[in-house]
Amino acid sequence: MPKRILIVEDHQILREITKEYLTDEGYEVLEASDGHQAMALFQEHEVHLVILDIMLPELDGWSVCRRIRKASNVPILMLTARSDEEDTLLGFELGADDYVIKPCSPPILLARSKRLLENRRTPGQGETLSGGGITIELPSRTVLAGGEYCSLTHTEFEILTYLMKNKSIILTREQLITKIWGYDFDGDDRTLSSHIRNLRSKLGGHAKHIVTVVRSGYKFEEQP
Repeated sequence: MPKRILIVEDHQILREITKEYLTDEGYEVLEASDGHQAMALFQEHEVHLVILDIMLPELDGWSVCRRIRKASNVPILMLTARSDEEDTLLGFELGADDYVIKPCSPPILLARSKRLLENRRTPGQGETLSGGGITIELPSRTVLAGGEYCSLTHTEFEILTYLMKNKSIILTREQLITKIWGYDFDGDDRTLSSHIRNLRSKLGGHAKHIVTVVRSGYKFEEQP
């Protein structure tokens, strides 16, 4: 079954160009030109990735992102014509996993989409990670903190998994950024900091196991 991508973009030409690149790669593409249409399609179909423009008629991208996050942890790649830091951080706080600033080249958008989809591939059956009262069930991408279900976004899940797979090892910010977003990432350290902050907030008291190592990076320590 091909992966299904929902493109939410009111600019018809950009939407059609993006669709062409994605379908040429074997993906199935759904199209929406406004927020309400996007939500209707998302609720009707199983979607594996959402490419979401911020500036939309009827219902803006922020609102669509917020509504999707209430129901699903599907990866969300936001498109924005703005380079303002506050807009980017707001997107991450609402649950976006990555962003691309328009105008962007279709090959770059395709590469970022592929990375989000490939990171979501199901690991081996029954594989789990545990430590510090946190359990990750990799096949189902389920996270339990103190026995309670913890709803993480795609990127938050990837960060926590990478840290727990490397317990007690200091991972530099550059290592984390490369692992999660790839070498072509055009953001900065504040992107990672925003996701770490959101992850810690969701883990509650168990967030203490994600330790900041000043001027170095982060590590997962069972007894910090």
